[in-house]
Amino acid sequence: MVSERSSGRHAEQQADNSLRLCAATRASRPPGELIRFVSGPGRTIVPDLARRLPGRGVWVTADRDSITRAIASRAFARSLKAAVEVPSDLADQVERLMVRRVADALSLANKAGAVLAGFDKIDRRIAAGGLVALVHASDAAQDGRGRLDRKFMAVEGPDAAGRIVAVLTVEQMSLAIGRPNVVHAGLNKGGASDRVLAEAGRLMRYRSGFGHSLGHAAERPDASEDAREASAQSANMDPLEDPNLDA
Repeated sequence: MVSERSSGRHAEQQADNSLRLCAATRASRPPGELIRFVSGPGRTIVPDLARRLPGRGVWVTADRDSITRAIASRAFARSLKAAVEVPSDLADQVERLMVRRVADALSLANKAGAVLAGFDKIDRRIAAGGLVALVHASDAAQDGRGRLDRKFMAVEGPDAAGRIVAVLTVEQMSLAIGRPNVVHAGLNKGGASDRVLAEAGRLMRYRSGFGHSLGHAAERPDASEDAREASAQSANMDPLEDPNLDA
């Protein structure tokens, strides 16, 4: 068993340092790096991104590949020890929910006055300082996007590249902000902007996979120790307990 961790924190991650075991990969991760699923009406598996639905939960690493693996390996039925219905488009359902959460976060940030839209306005604000992040439409023209990105990183430093996201389409951004043809947006500092970045980062990891965004545990110096700890925990586990489940 391999234990993997990241330094990223989801906005809704509980103040809980315990690890959960992914039902698909058998890797131990913090709750913020997994998606909780429950058996809903008709014993159909439904995603619980906010981790609030009643019932016992099955935890799967929050990327498309892991969910696909969980479906193929019948991990949900095995973890719940019950026959369940798993929608064939479950991975797509999760992505749609994540897109909605990013759009909702952007809408709330806009209502809080934290969003600046319009290429020229953003360009001037970058020069003046004060923007914490850039949000581009995923279907934006590369030349305009590249110009803003280069200026943003020149002013804010190379680390600012981690605060540039492009996960929503022009249509989705426009609906979220409530004005037509929104291609670029800038975020002012504040909690509402942090929420947008957290949700967008979660969606990016879901689409690209944790292997692309996080260092694999096997490549870290402490990976062997993590693996030994995880194996020891499994060896001492009550055979009736499954760390994929919660009360």
